[in-house]
Amino acid sequence: MANRERSTQRRLLVAVFLAAVFALASASPEEIARLQKLMGWKAGQTIADVGAGAGEIGFAAAKAAGERGRVYLTELDEKKTKELEEEVRIRGLKNVTVVQAAVKETKLPEGCCDAIVLRRVYHHLTAPADMDASLLRSLKPGGELAVIDFPPRKWLSETEPVEGVPANRGGHGIPEKIVVDELKAAGFRIEKVVEDWPEESYCVVARRGE
Repeated sequence: MANRERSTQRRLLVAVFLAAVFALASASPEEIARLQKLMGWKAGQTIADVGAGAGEIGFAAAKAAGERGRVYLTELDEKKTKELEEEVRIRGLKNVTVVQAAVKETKLPEGCCDAIVLRRVYHHLTAPADMDASLLRSLKPGGELAVIDFPPRKWLSETEPVEGVPANRGGHGIPEKIVVDELKAAGFRIEKVVEDWPEESYCVVARRGE
């Protein structure tokens, strides 16, 4: 009976945590404004939101980039890709392109972006070395990458393991040091790490060399 009660309590805790995670799935206007200021989005730039989800960051970037700029929204899931395409159509955005991503590649044009954002996406990567190399190729020389993620929740990972994600993450999430080390190994130069990002997250800003 005691084991059954502990199992029930554990499932309830997981459900509560997942509900909290899903509630934070979308970036708030305040977080987006902070990201825009940090990366210095401006008119005429090309910006990509990799793993765009509902696209709130990309749509804000499209406003900043303006008519002379270009924004790419990428998603791995075909259903999400179609939903983004429909939202772009409804909004009448002419400067936004939706891209079907791959597990190991962004599928963005080579050397196209001034800035790329991954928000709460990196810890899901199953082939991080390949994707990091693809991200580097997708940036223009001097272009910036922002990786927003959160430290691991080990107990959640033990309950809900994610197939294919490297075991060194330590749980659901990813240590900041691993993100930094993997980006460095891919050839990025780390510009800054913001520790006090919203929702107990951090933001690593890296740059492709000139």
